[in-house]
Amino acid sequence: MTNDSGLLHSLGIPPADDRDSREFVLSRSDFQIRLGNGADGQRSNVSMLIQRMYAWRGLLTHAPSRIDNEPNQLTLIASRGTTMFGTLTLKLDSDEGLLADELYSDEITAVRRTGASVCELTRLAIDPAFNSKEVLASIFHLAYIFGRLIHRRTDLFIEVNPRHVAFYQRMLGLRVAGEERICPRVSAPAVLLHLPLDYADEQIARHAGRPDAGARSLYSYFFNDTEQRGLLKRLQADPSLVTM
Repeated sequence: MTNDSGLLHSLGIPPADDRDSREFVLSRSDFQIRLGNGADGQRSNVSMLIQRMYAWRGLLTHAPSRIDNEPNQLTLIASRGTTMFGTLTLKLDSDEGLLADELYSDEITAVRRTGASVCELTRLAIDPAFNSKEVLASIFHLAYIFGRLIHRRTDLFIEVNPRHVAFYQRMLGLRVAGEERICPRVSAPAVLLHLPLDYADEQIARHAGRPDAGARSLYSYFFNDTEQRGLLKRLQADPSLVTM
């Protein structure tokens, strides 16, 4: 039977006494994912990555591209060696609401009124030179672990450009929840997508850990059950990693 330290090592998770353990979440042979710590240099690097990826798609960014030390949110950062190439922010609902409330308050509030506990994904930016299904699945699955398994959120929202709607529907099962509108944060059209997280629960249980290059779903590239349990245990053992 593998002991805890051996299991964590096999999953690419550093032991609790590693120097970077408070930030380090996942390591694979060709990429790593850390938690953004809000340091000025890191904020600047993430901001530049977001601006570069958004500009490449013809979008503008303003203050929301920064990693601020705000409560109720965390930022995941993907890198290869010293090269940062991807980022995603998870924001939990609070008295201040979600960023998506700016355009879609009525739609999100309608879900809140059902008793749902909501969250959102924002500021996704991945350099296509480093992009892969494994990278995308890893960063989305980590956001799921934080939002669903640790903070017990029931529903997820994300604003996307209309041309990306089909991808999110096909690969993750999100549903259109709000019509196309102009998002002032990026000066471009946006569509609100919604995912009841019990659907993600089912898809992860059914498909995770069985990568299939021909699959029309990203869930087969998610962590298997042993990996998910190992990551969850590791994160819950260090309150500094899960406090938002």
